[in-house]
Amino acid sequence: MIPTLPLSGVRVADFTRVLTGPFATMLLGDLGADVIKVEPPGGDDTRGWGPPFQMGEGGRESSYFLSVNRNKRSVILDLKAPAGLDAARALVAGSDVLVENFRPGTLDRLGLGWDALHAEFPRLIYATITGFGLSGPYRDRAGYDVVAQGMGGMMSYNGDVGGPPLRVGVAVADVFSGALITQAILAALYQREKTGVGTRVDVNLLESVISLGSSQVGRYLATGEVPVPVGNDHRSIVPYGTVRCGDGYVNIAVGNDALWRRFCAALELTELGADPRFATNEGRVEHRAALDARMVGALAAFTRQELMERLDVAGVPCGPVNDLAEVFADPHVQGRGVAVTVPHPTLGETTVTSPPWRFDGEALPVRRAPPTPGQHTAEVLAELGGGPDTR
Repeated sequence: MIPTLPLSGVRVADFTRVLTGPFATMLLGDLGADVIKVEPPGGDDTRGWGPPFQMGEGGRESSYFLSVNRNKRSVILDLKAPAGLDAARALVAGSDVLVENFRPGTLDRLGLGWDALHAEFPRLIYATITGFGLSGPYRDRAGYDVVAQGMGGMMSYNGDVGGPPLRVGVAVADVFSGALITQAILAALYQREKTGVGTRVDVNLLESVISLGSSQVGRYLATGEVPVPVGNDHRSIVPYGTVRCGDGYVNIAVGNDALWRRFCAALELTELGADPRFATNEGRVEHRAALDARMVGALAAFTRQELMERLDVAGVPCGPVNDLAEVFADPHVQGRGVAVTVPHPTLGETTVTSPPWRFDGEALPVRRAPPTPGQHTAEVLAELGGGPDTR
């Protein structure tokens, strides 16, 4: 374990719920911040999202909640009650960062908005996550991942050729927004070291999805061409994507002409390698359908293992299409310690993913299991100089 975690000494008042905000504050907790998760009476909505639930002698916990709330402490505060609001203000007073994902204006009405808090606590960094931003016609709309994926264009170019719009199977608008706001918070902490003053940063789901579109968006802006779904293929590189072999699927990434020649040699595809139509990537893109038709039969002769072994030896990037059971059985994933089992107050123990970074080669620890509702209320209120009646 590294001696001092990067954000050790930083306190985060976490007024977020569901996914985007909790994912962001989990990352801050992973980096060493003391994240105080403020939950309403009844807890974060995702505590009830299930099945599936993990069962233990002390109760059950939603797998959804467990997935994004490690390395935090939980307090229950009723922000509609004066005592709860006073406790929340005390928490903010002792915090470096406030993160919230309420609809615009909600915390302003409670006296916990940016203008009021910045005037009173000028060093506070105030991070806001919304569906559509703090201005514009859609400002007051609630934001959800599926809505953002659709409105941001992602569903129009994701999916099978000729198929209907398809949502990405992970809540990428939520998760990417959470990662972006974390990045902004880290930059704001660095800026505060130079200026002594906190700032407000904000991210919204819609613009995060548009940003995540990357090359698809860039292609449209450059050419006016509206991208359509191409399945697992790549619009500008061939072959690049998922291929079927005798007993399963493998992803290959033949990113240049040298790799193409090695690909053909490794699989003894002499005829394909000699075809002038396929000698360059531009030609392979132009003649994609013809190449795909000829590769189908050729690759069916190999098992998944045979295909990957040959391509590995040749240095052609490839990998199996795994289900999650195969992912966590993979010796590399196991060797990297991606899954970590930690003690839990009601479950006995639970398994979560580890923080995704290494510092000086060392993994960051899971210091705390995802908390039970209000598990740390008394502890945190005592630190703030209050008592349990402030809830």
